[in-house]
Amino acid sequence: MPLVRISHRSGVSPEYQQALSDGVQEAMAATVNVPAEDRFHLLAEHGSGRIFDAHYLGIERSQDWVAIQITLRKGRTVEMKQALYRRIVENLAASPGLRPEDVLICLLENDLPDWSFGNGEAQYVR
Repeated sequence: MPLVRISHRSGVSPEYQQALSDGVQEAMAATVNVPAEDRFHLLAEHGSGRIFDAHYLGIERSQDWVAIQITLRKGRTVEMKQALYRRIVENLAASPGLRPEDVLICLLENDLPDWSFGNGEAQYVR
């Protein structure tokens, strides 16, 4: 169960937010073995609370810049992660129309005991 946080500029439509979520979810299902229905996404709008280097590493970012943070269990290969990054950018370019330069992705890995899906239990380690 990945937990996905997507931060974007304020003022976007619900359809834009849904496209962000759908694009990330499809990419995870296609590249890192996440079940398609296993969706836990938190989307957050930011106005003046987004401070970023618009030119870091020679990549020219716009105000449409989006940060995607995915927390998931460890175990994916570097190749799988690279495929995930590519697929997310391709999906978000198609809908909602984000430039590849405006997509930052960060993976945070953990292990089975680090998850509780409810009831105060670590269901994966029973």
